[in-house]
Amino acid sequence: MHSKEISIWFFIGVLLTIYGVMILGYGIWELITGNVANVVLANLHAPVWWGALMLVLGLVYSIKFRPDKEQ
Repeated sequence: MHSKEISIWFFIGVLLTIYGVMILGYGIWELITGNVANVVLANLHAPVWWGALMLVLGLVYSIKFRPDKEQ
């Protein structure tokens, strides 16, 4: 039996993807319902931008460092 090592970056990518989906979902919910947090720059919709960025980075890391099945 061969032991397969999984890169830590794969798990970081999975976490970024999960957090990105959650934050992006909250940001979209804010846009739809109009329940915007009481902050100074609420008009920039930071949860939408950060959620999308984290989702994209998480998917890149998850795909790039996914465990190979052919090994």
